[in-house]
Amino acid sequence: MKVCIFCSANDEIAAEYFERARELGVFCAKNGHSIVFGGHDAGLMHAVSRACKDAGGQLIGVVPRRIEEMGRLTPFLDVHVPCEDLTDRKQLMMDMSDAFIVMPGGIGTLDELFTVSAAATLGYHRKPVILYNVGGCWDALIALLDDLARQGMMRRPWRELIHVAHSLDDVARRLS
Repeated sequence: MKVCIFCSANDEIAAEYFERARELGVFCAKNGHSIVFGGHDAGLMHAVSRACKDAGGQLIGVVPRRIEEMGRLTPFLDVHVPCEDLTDRKQLMMDMSDAFIVMPGGIGTLDELFTVSAAATLGYHRKPVILYNVGGCWDALIALLDDLARQGMMRRPWRELIHVAHSLDDVARRLS
C-alpha cells in the first residue's frame, strides 16, 4: 500500500510528535507500505521518512520546486516526483496514494486534510483518511468539526470521511 503522510515540517514542536512519527515510519516499512510525503528534510516529515528508510522502507517524495530551490529536499528519497507548487503536489499525492494519515501539523497540513476529505465527499476517491490525534493535537479541530456537524453544515457525518486514531494500533486497524 502507498500511504500518504501529511505532517509538520517544523522542528520546534513537542517531542512526542517526533516519537510517534518515527514509530509510524517503522510501522510502514515493516508492513511493506511505501510512504508518500512532501519530501521536506525537517520536522515530522524528516522523522517519519528517516525512520521508514532506516527500517528498509520505500519513500516517495512529491516535491514542489520551491522546496528544492530552498535546498530543503530530504536525501532519503527512493522516488522523487518534482512538481510546480502545493496544488500540484496535493493532486499528485492524492492520485498515487491508497490511504492518507494526517499527523500533527499547521496550515499546510490542514489544507491537505481538507483537500483529500473534500475530494472524498464528491466521490473523487474512497480512500481512508486517518486523523492521527497524537497527544490530543487535533482535539480542538475535532470539537470544531463536531460543532459544525451539530449546526447542520455537513451533508453527512464527517467521521464517515475522516477517521480519528489515537494510537498506532488505531491507525493500523484503519489501514487494514
